[in-house]
Amino acid sequence: MARSAGWALGAGLLVACGGLAVWWHVSPAAAGPFADDPPKPSGFAADAAAGVDLKFDQERALKYVKQLCDLGPRVSGSDGMRKQQQVIEAHFKQHGATVTRQEFEAKQNSRRDKTPMTNLVVSWSPDAPRRVLICSHYDTRPVADQEADRASWTRPFVSANDGTSGVALMMELAHHMKGLKGSVGLDLVLFDGEEYVFETNRTGMGGDKYFFGSEHFAADYLKTRDGRKFQYEGGVLLDLFAGKDAKLRVEGYSYAFAPKLVDRVWGVAKAVGAKSFRYEAGIEVQDDHLALNRAGIPCVDVIDLDYPHWHKLTDTPDKVSGDQMAEVAKVLVAWWAGLK
Repeated sequence: MARSAGWALGAGLLVACGGLAVWWHVSPAAAGPFADDPPKPSGFAADAAAGVDLKFDQERALKYVKQLCDLGPRVSGSDGMRKQQQVIEAHFKQHGATVTRQEFEAKQNSRRDKTPMTNLVVSWSPDAPRRVLICSHYDTRPVADQEADRASWTRPFVSANDGTSGVALMMELAHHMKGLKGSVGLDLVLFDGEEYVFETNRTGMGGDKYFFGSEHFAADYLKTRDGRKFQYEGGVLLDLFAGKDAKLRVEGYSYAFAPKLVDRVWGVAKAVGAKSFRYEAGIEVQDDHLALNRAGIPCVDVIDLDYPHWHKLTDTPDKVSGDQMAEVAKVLVAWWAGLK
């Protein structure tokens, strides 16, 4: 996401990331707990990882990326987004999932009117009282604000890795869920309105707001606390994870707010031989996981901040790696299947 330094502050550096203020620690203490390999996940069923028979179809997953990108931009409230929602809902229902729409309106600072938005919650074992979630945003940004030529900002921008790859991974997982066994329920959550930003600058900052979908989801989770029959024990956010040669370091806020979950997920990644997961200190990124952590749902951000096509017109399906999607999917399924 972030590509250039913003403002030097003390022992760190404030940079912009997806229009988000992030703190990049540069002190030696940043290495901290990452000097060693991730600890073996406590209570993790090691045989669960070995027993996960996930024949992830990379070609089919990449076809889902292309299918969604072929719809064109899927900006919140647009015809493209509505077409995408129809495709997604039909797909998951066909594979036996329960799909719930969280519909709401959001007022962006730079827009005159409110915009209709929809989070999609795809549930497996919907009656299970113990649950975890895997989430991603699925809207595309209205402007490619990292293009050097500002005249290119408003050209069609399909955002293949930045959002679309998360949906495609989930669509491929739907083919396998009936054959997978887990002790807790699983929700796949797609957030609207993460990228609904028009006023921005070269650092990604600006006057518009971010994270409409995740903030609505978190607020609804807190509001229904006394009446619902389940709780989330943890979550994983996917963002910019599927590029070729991705490096998935530990995002700073994830470790600050959900260190046990970080150790479990990166420990599982080590157990299944997922080389792209690096147990190293990454920068702190404001992203959809923050609203979930504030709502009491431990959530970690699996993100590659070195993706060179971030918010550029070149973020196209050919930049997405089937190998990378398969590796991340294996970690996610082993994490979920290993929960006891």
